[in-house]
Amino acid sequence: MIADRSSPPSRWMTSLAGLLGATGVAAAAAAAHGGAQAGLLSAASAMSLAHAPVLLAIGLSDRRLWLVDLAAGLLAFGALLFSADMWFHAFSGARLFPMAAPIGGSAMILGWIVIIAGALLPRGRG
Repeated sequence: MIADRSSPPSRWMTSLAGLLGATGVAAAAAAAHGGAQAGLLSAASAMSLAHAPVLLAIGLSDRRLWLVDLAAGLLAFGALLFSADMWFHAFSGARLFPMAAPIGGSAMILGWIVIIAGALLPRGRG
């Protein structure tokens, strides 16, 4: 028997992927600021971000959430902006522009939150 992909387990798995993604990005941002807990936050971030895509793939398999395009755009924009700022800073000593990394990180967190919303909101017909 083929499982109904709109069933609650698929929605909750996709929501959990969004939660892990958002907290993983937030933990990485906090770890980047150093301090005594940076190592723990880095490990938490790595675990969250390593598992979130797997849960997302399982939750989304054979179905499409109505907000997936928005989420993908936010994730891509945020990752590119954040990464570009890190690379630019590493090689030039300057920032891409003020607040580039925080804007990119915030876009990624928002992208993961949109995934949560898309998983929990009713799917449109058509």
